Amino acid sequence: MKKYLIVGLGNVGEEYNNTRHNIGFKIIDKLVEKNETDWEVKKLAYYSSFKKKGRQFLLIKPSTFMNNSGKAVRYWALKEKIPLQNILIITDDLHLPFGDLRLRSKGSPAGHNGLKDVENQLNTSNYPRLRFGIGQNYKTFDQVKFVLDQWDETEKTKIEKRVSICTEAILCFGLEGINEAMNKFNGK
Repeated sequence: MKKYLIVGLGNVGEEYNNTRHNIGFKIIDKLVEKNETDWEVKKLAYYSSFKKKGRQFLLIKPSTFMNNSGKAVRYWALKEKIPLQNILIITDDLHLPFGDLRLRSKGSPAGHNGLKDVENQLNTSNYPRLRFGIGQNYKTFDQVKFVLDQWDETEKTKIEKRVSICTEAILCFGLEGINEAMNKFNGK
């Protein structure tokens, strides 16, 4: 059975719930809910799994802070013997407009410290990622505050639909491959 490691990036702690920077956690939480499974506390991460059409989806939310996420990704990829092309990292992206999705088979961290740590721990940037646009609606020196803030009222009205689309993209990645997922969901 093919295994896929789906990683939602975010920060652990109640104060980070529903912040822009924790969209990776929000998306993966929705995937767990839709597949009627639960989270368990395991080494370096909250862990869940489900099977669909002969594929096993292993889901983690690193219990490290965002900037140390790579340690959990590396541990679970090695433990479960998951090849790089079967890992999907889900993260926020300041460079995309709010709600835009971008799937890539590889790429740079683009200034994202969580992705930088994943790259450092895996010794490569050749792993798939799903970026969720959070926009750039902040003043020049308020970037950190912006990503750690809660969603604004306009965003809150749209977030659930966008998150649901992300869960479809993740399943497509596992069932049909990254190229098909990119064709179906980039720009959607």
